[in-house]
Amino acid sequence: MHNGGGRGRKIEQAKDFGAAFRRTVRELRPYLPRIILASLCAIGGAILSIVAPNQLAKITDLISAGIAPEQAMALDQIGRIALLLLGLYFGSAVLELSEGLIMARVSNRFAQNLRRSISEKINRLPLRYFDKHQSGDILSRVTNDIDTLTMNLNNTISSAVSAMTLLLGTVLMMFVTNWLLALTAMASTLIGFRLMVAILKKSQKYFVERQVALGKLNAHIEEVYSGINIVKAYNGKAQMDKKFDRLNRRVYRANQRSQFLSGLMHPIMAFIGNFGYVAVCVVGALLTAHDLISFGVIVAFIAYVRLFTSPLSELAQITTSLQSAIAAAERVFEFVDETEMPDQRKVSRKLQKEKVRGDISFRHVRFGYDAEKTIIKDFNIDIKAGQKVAIVGPTGAGKTTMVNLLMKFYEIQAGEILIDGTATSELTRENVHELFTMVLQDTWMFEGSVRENIAYNRTNVSDQRIMEICEQIGLAHFIRTLPNGLNTQLSDDAVSAGQKQLITIARGMVEDAPFLILDEATSNVDTRTEELVQDAMDKLMEGRTSFIIAHRLSTIKNADLILVMNEGDIVESGNHQTLMAKNGFYAELYNSQFSL
Repeated sequence: MHNGGGRGRKIEQAKDFGAAFRRTVRELRPYLPRIILASLCAIGGAILSIVAPNQLAKITDLISAGIAPEQAMALDQIGRIALLLLGLYFGSAVLELSEGLIMARVSNRFAQNLRRSISEKINRLPLRYFDKHQSGDILSRVTNDIDTLTMNLNNTISSAVSAMTLLLGTVLMMFVTNWLLALTAMASTLIGFRLMVAILKKSQKYFVERQVALGKLNAHIEEVYSGINIVKAYNGKAQMDKKFDRLNRRVYRANQRSQFLSGLMHPIMAFIGNFGYVAVCVVGALLTAHDLISFGVIVAFIAYVRLFTSPLSELAQITTSLQSAIAAAERVFEFVDETEMPDQRKVSRKLQKEKVRGDISFRHVRFGYDAEKTIIKDFNIDIKAGQKVAIVGPTGAGKTTMVNLLMKFYEIQAGEILIDGTATSELTRENVHELFTMVLQDTWMFEGSVRENIAYNRTNVSDQRIMEICEQIGLAHFIRTLPNGLNTQLSDDAVSAGQKQLITIARGMVEDAPFLILDEATSNVDTRTEELVQDAMDKLMEGRTSFIIAHRLSTIKNADLILVMNEGDIVESGNHQTLMAKNGFYAELYNSQFSL
């Protein structure tokens, strides 16, 4: 990460601006008919605007001629032209409104589908992606970057078509009306166009930096918010505020620079437009004095100068919006193009959880989060149906990794894992997931009722069944104290850590699956509640193959099989008595927890 302060800091550039632009165009192909319709409306509105000054010149000449004493005012002809002008301007306004409504619908639908694609993409990404990326930065791509992309696209596509049509049409009409005044008007505005191109080249890198900096700022905010208790407990506010200020300054500087440079375009083009008015008036007055043009031509050219500078200014603004949109698009498509988990369309086998016996075998399993570093080296074990298996070992030994592989959260690099003799590689991830109930150390609750949190993703669970489970684990009393019982609305911050753990355990007990995984499931409850939970867990584990990851070895003394892991290998296995008698690695771990 670049330092937020200091001069000469390198600006982050787009990896491939052209590729991101082409990708955006490809993504817009399904909306091509509506974009074409909007573009036709924009072209039609531009053509009507271009034709109008010519009629304005005619009506001006008729009025000028009628002022002379020797001629009568041609009121009928003036009236017809005035009605025609009214129709032209009204038609142009209607077409521009239609174009805006169509493009608003296109951009909103594009944003909707893009968010849906990202939502589906999240479910197809391997967990290692989330291990390496901050959730705040991912959230920024889903929200800020998509909003930036779609809002700016809404203002660029048809507007660019309209501006180009207006520009080319105005140039044509100016040369048709008077070539000398046309050259005068164009020469005065080309100076502004050159300045505009120079500014655009300078500003693009700041639009890219703004999106990147905003993503990092959002990641920091999300990180601090989720760990606010730790920040307060360790008096880390000053440090976090310092980092926030650094990231915030970076967003501010990138925003300031990009907006300053893009903001120069409007006043520059306004000045050039006014300069064009002066040039046309001066040259037109000289031509009128020599009877080379009429006064109406000058009036028409003043309107043409406005029409000529307007699309140039609009194109400058469109280019600014496009820069911001493509900078955001690059980040969005970078996420969409991330490597997904292996395709499972050819995986057809499925195990019915009602018929699963519960045997699990690991055969020479090898795995590492990075190709250079292997965590599970050569894992072999046979687990019989209904066994209560405890997995112990020091931090980093591979206990949680083994369970993650069993759940197919990660793909193994070598070997195979068998469930009732069927390799998990032949089963879909969804099928493997529905065979397991997981109760984790990290609790999770969503904003909803107690019932919804316990019976998560299950629709056929009765209140009686929920309360029976809550009675078993000592949660029933808490529910009865709530104002609306099971209907009470809760959120992640509304209950204590112990109560959240009990609700999470109840959620796991509701799921009727043949395998059970407990990852320090009782770590956040008090000693008295732990005894109740432990009894409930014993009942839950009856008839199920259970895996228990535990650091407090006193909780797994009655396990049928204890697997002692160290550095990715099983170094010892057996029951508690057998392992203690060996006086080996397990005995050393066990005794260390009770040593004075």
